Amino acid sequence: MTTTQEKRESSVAGALKEISHIATLPEVTLKIIELVEDPSSSAQDLHEVISNDPALCSRILKVVNSSFYGLPGQIASINRAIVMLGLNAVKNIAIAASLAKLFRGGELTPFFSAKELWDHSNSVAIGCKLISDRLGMGLGDEAYLAGLIHDIGIMVEMQYDRSNLIDALDRCNADASGKPSISLIETEEEIFGANHQDFGKGLCEKWKFPLPFVAAAGYHHTPTEAPTEARKIVYIVHAADKIASMLDGGFKLDNPSTAIHQEVMEDLKLNDEIIKELVEKLVESIKEQDAAA
Repeated sequence: MTTTQEKRESSVAGALKEISHIATLPEVTLKIIELVEDPSSSAQDLHEVISNDPALCSRILKVVNSSFYGLPGQIASINRAIVMLGLNAVKNIAIAASLAKLFRGGELTPFFSAKELWDHSNSVAIGCKLISDRLGMGLGDEAYLAGLIHDIGIMVEMQYDRSNLIDALDRCNADASGKPSISLIETEEEIFGANHQDFGKGLCEKWKFPLPFVAAAGYHHTPTEAPTEARKIVYIVHAADKIASMLDGGFKLDNPSTAIHQEVMEDLKLNDEIIKELVEKLVESIKEQDAAA
């Protein structure tokens, strides 16, 4: 029996109300999002906001100087970072730094911990940027952030009802490699009355995130159902999620199959050869990011 839309919405609303004291982004992050979405904002406006948070300044400079961006020489100031990367990229780094704080918690089962989910989300984010860059889409920064937040709904479930999430995780019947015989999507619906896409979409809407991010969290397993205007980002996230699930280890309870949806393959002009190349580059990029951390 399929979960009704009314039941989904009720489950999501109940969860978000219950965790309202947790499911918040720092005020500085919300200000940054607001600034970057405002076309009249300048790099100086962004600099003023970020400068008030030394920890965030430090994080941004660390990321900017990592091999991930491959910029020449060391960038020592936030102003320079904004000039070199642009407002959008700096906004995404700020959100990423804030999100990392939400992915906290010990191991819930032998196949799940918040840290493992964060590592998977990072892998998907890198995969999204690789796909965008490889295919010349010019969506690298936006795709990266969309990949980073795609599974945020699982953290909503964890904060809302840890024992129910453990039950859902256990029902996946994962083998020794962590591959499930039943998708987490199905077991979540049995237990919560909604799945992590629904919870993720609800949280992103609450945070007033732009539509592509709401859609990435809400439709990465059902990409063809995403709103037309956000579908490209959702397709990239779907493909990157499947590619990240091809790697050894890591979180894969919601991906019993690593097959990328055929419509996504065609739309993104992917083939087996490109996917193989992306897997190799992803492994390499993860190693580089780990070394820079």
